[in-house]
Amino acid sequence: MLGIWKIKYYTPPSGGESPIYEFIESLPEKAQSKLVNSLDLLSAYGIQLKEPHVKKVAGTPLWEFRILGENSIRVFYIALKGSTFLLLHAFKKKKQKTPHKEIQTALNRLEEFQSR
Repeated sequence: MLGIWKIKYYTPPSGGESPIYEFIESLPEKAQSKLVNSLDLLSAYGIQLKEPHVKKVAGTPLWEFRILGENSIRVFYIALKGSTFLLLHAFKKKKQKTPHKEIQTALNRLEEFQSR
């Protein structure tokens, strides 16, 4: 049974725009469209969505949403209570291995979010 999961964008404690939303806005129109359509998939299938779309980030509580193609994009997120996904960090993937600093950014935001 498919449900509708809510997608929540991380926002800094100081307020202001979500860095994930700003990242999406900075993408070319075609990449923006692909990312938004992909997030619709995540919203529709929730935790039932599997590889190649999503992958658990080993050794962390994070999941990685994978948008493949000419603009390989990764979005780190977690599932919250109430059928909600919290998008923590997004970036363009340029190398085979995900840079540790990108994972650390997501983990730092998660820690900050949980401490509120």
